[in-house]
Amino acid sequence: MLAWLTNPDAWASFIALSAMEIVLGIDNVVFISLLVSRLPADRRLTARRIGLSLALVFRVIMLGGIAWMIHLTTPIFSVGGYDFSWRDLILIAGGLFLLVKGTREIHQDIEGEDEEGGPSPVADTLTSAILQIAVIDLVFSIDSIITAVGMADHVEVMIAAVAVAILVMYFASEPVAGFIERHPTTKMLALSFLLLIGAALIADGMHFHIPRQYIYFAMAFAAAVEVVNVMASRKRRRAAQAKSKAKNQPKR
Repeated sequence: MLAWLTNPDAWASFIALSAMEIVLGIDNVVFISLLVSRLPADRRLTARRIGLSLALVFRVIMLGGIAWMIHLTTPIFSVGGYDFSWRDLILIAGGLFLLVKGTREIHQDIEGEDEEGGPSPVADTLTSAILQIAVIDLVFSIDSIITAVGMADHVEVMIAAVAVAILVMYFASEPVAGFIERHPTTKMLALSFLLLIGAALIADGMHFHIPRQYIYFAMAFAAAVEVVNVMASRKRRRAAQAKSKAKNQPKR
């Protein structure tokens, strides 16, 4: 069972799969960071920990049912000459969820309240956050797990790669969430990423594949511009503080 530990091909598959899972987990890190920001500070770590633990358990279960995962791509009905599988329906549902979630968050940040004049109807509770983290992780992991089935011959290798990716997401989500909280303008950028990812998932489900390289390049470019903007704002703020301090000093 552990013969793969001495197999160079298995280790090569493990490294490649881990890298792929980590890159594809960028979407999830952004979503988790935004989701836990609505929770009280003392519950954020718990939400990340339990949500990602559930995500790991679900992914392992999905990997254990490899035959079932492969059948997710089998067409179940056709509309207008297009065949749709369970994978397509899951991607479309996940994309719609991200579009709704991102739009409501943007609306609440801009307007401060929903159409009825009260607080957001989305329950910002620990249970809600944990369930959303686990569910959306499953949506994000559908394609990566199906790809993993074709890249590795050992289930143990796939599980180890998934565990590494989840671990990276766990440690990366906290600094990303902290950065978003310290710089409110980046939250709107992150929410726009959710809309972009949601649209890409729907497009995939409708058989219109958008290469992930284009999406990640757009996200990286926008993030780089925002980092420059944050640095410029910080420099202006420091200059203003220095000028104010010099102005308030008594003249001799």
